[in-house]
Amino acid sequence: MLRELRRRWRSYKYRFVPWLALNLRRQRRTLRYVPESSQDKIIADEDVFETLLKTFKALFINDLSRQADILALLPEVKCQYLELLSVEQKQSEVNSCNHQGQHVFTPEDVLFNTLGFTVSRDRSSLVSAGTGVFVTRGFVPRGTVVSMYPGTVYRKHEPIFFQSLGNPFIFRCIDGVLIDGNDKGLSRSVYRSCSRRDQLGPFQMSDESWLTATLQNPLAVGQYVNNCSHEKAANVCYQEFDVPGHFPVELKQYLPNIVYSHDIESHLRCVVLVTLRDIKQGEELFSNYYTVVS
Repeated sequence: MLRELRRRWRSYKYRFVPWLALNLRRQRRTLRYVPESSQDKIIADEDVFETLLKTFKALFINDLSRQADILALLPEVKCQYLELLSVEQKQSEVNSCNHQGQHVFTPEDVLFNTLGFTVSRDRSSLVSAGTGVFVTRGFVPRGTVVSMYPGTVYRKHEPIFFQSLGNPFIFRCIDGVLIDGNDKGLSRSVYRSCSRRDQLGPFQMSDESWLTATLQNPLAVGQYVNNCSHEKAANVCYQEFDVPGHFPVELKQYLPNIVYSHDIESHLRCVVLVTLRDIKQGEELFSNYYTVVS
């Protein structure tokens, strides 16, 4: 019984405010300090938006043959994507402009061709850390969006108690918004339920594939990035990003987040991980789990 209590405490203590307050001073090297919440950004929101837009468009074009129902309802958008596809095919020395004959890449290949790198989950280099996230191909420059933190988004007053029990994947934003990045158990069921609730005909408002081993959006692995240590310094940091209302509806199927309450008219909160330095192939990503606003 004592062993089980110790196990649960190790999982819960990082969300127990008195324990955090007592232990912050001992963990200074693993903390990130910002003078105020408005300065908690490594890159501009516009840069985050452009990176997501560029990546999601490439994923959409790569999967164009399965987007017929969506394109049938968006004729102007269909023309734009067919034009983009035609340009890409010419650049790849493909003679046909018919999207049905296009070569389909894996999502990881699309990410590599678009941003110049791929990331994936694997066993962490930290002892007893479990799963980690690595740059498996390419090179990631400083100030690049390298990953996204998936999950259900909860406002401060919304019920998350039962989902949080024994759950190490609860991310707390500076303003108190919570993101549950657990891909198992009750958290998994809640995310799927909310995602299917918000679907509008052929339009999916979020990506469910991060709950599986086959990712539609290869950036959606941020919940497995481990905390830095005295030996392994942080090379990425979390940055909050509110998805603007004009985000293309056909690309929302790649957003790995969904709001818990359907009636909320605020922007969808996402959290991306941005590189603090250049990262080479084979390196593991490490973040600061705690940002202190002073």
